[in-house]
Amino acid sequence: MLLFRVDGVPVLLAPSWWVGSLLVVVLYAPLVERLLPGAGPVTSWTLAAAFAVLLGLSVLAHELGHCVVALRLGIPVRRLRLFLLGGLSEVARTPRKPGQEGLVAAAGPVVSVLLAGICALLLLAVPEGGAAWLLVAQCAVANLAVAVFNLLPGLPLDGGRMLRAGVWAVTGTRSTGTKAAVFGGGAVAVGLLVWAIWGLASDSDDKWLRLGVCVVTAWFVAMGASAELAAETRRGWPDGLELADLVRPVLQLPAESPVSDALAASAGRGVVLVRADGVAAGLLDATAAERLAAQSPQSPAELAAEPIRAESVLLLSEPGDDIAERVRETAAWQFLVVDDEGRPAGVLRREDLRAAMSGRRPA
Repeated sequence: MLLFRVDGVPVLLAPSWWVGSLLVVVLYAPLVERLLPGAGPVTSWTLAAAFAVLLGLSVLAHELGHCVVALRLGIPVRRLRLFLLGGLSEVARTPRKPGQEGLVAAAGPVVSVLLAGICALLLLAVPEGGAAWLLVAQCAVANLAVAVFNLLPGLPLDGGRMLRAGVWAVTGTRSTGTKAAVFGGGAVAVGLLVWAIWGLASDSDDKWLRLGVCVVTAWFVAMGASAELAAETRRGWPDGLELADLVRPVLQLPAESPVSDALAASAGRGVVLVRADGVAAGLLDATAAERLAAQSPQSPAELAAEPIRAESVLLLSEPGDDIAERVRETAAWQFLVVDDEGRPAGVLRREDLRAAMSGRRPA
């Protein structure tokens, strides 16, 4: 469900959010009766539902903090999604510097702490002991809980991202920071389960609420940490691999060349098609060129060109990790590689990079 957009970023409500909210209502309603003596079933269930909504709004504000800071740092955001008991701001690319990652990660908890503080001040103006006081207290607790939980030092939580940024800044290697934060994520998941079991053993008032929330969030943290480690493994550039080892030689041909001739001349090389005015028309798409040549071999090769966009141009001196990430995020099967002077140095094909990243050399 699309709720609204922030600077063009869609804010979505996943179906699982309703499931998580229902779980909160069912587990929290009995607790309201203990916190507010004399409250009937209607009041208890109403306040429990209000708490679920406030928790969702708290998570939304938290994620908007991430989203706004990322956009201000020039990091595009695909979407903001609320689901089950949490939320996620899906950035379109990894921050280039540890400082950027740290700022984006810290933005959410800062927003949550500010909201918790505002609600705490409001408590001073609301008569104590009533339903309104409990509702404001719920909002303060919800935001404080979101901040504290997300500051735990393990991926995929904000504290884990801050830990990764710190280790990355010290070691200069992002993968080392990821491994440290993944370990932290495992420790957080175990800690949540231990806390839930302790609640059962001590027969605490919130034992069932604690159990439900902890089991779900421990699963979320464990799965998220595993996904982060897998993504880092895919992102990592193999030691000793140079981009120059992967690029195919590049050939420049007039854009009006017959497509059959351009295909014959390519012979496994990348082909840049150049118009008469010296502007590049694009890279020859071999598959499209073969289809066109089968129907009309004398057609201009430009008709089978893949446009050269800014995101499909790579610098020969660009760091390997950045190249791997750009290739993954760009909808293109080949990329023009240029030197520091802007001159074509070769063409990188997605299949060649994939083979090299998996430990195989391209044919």
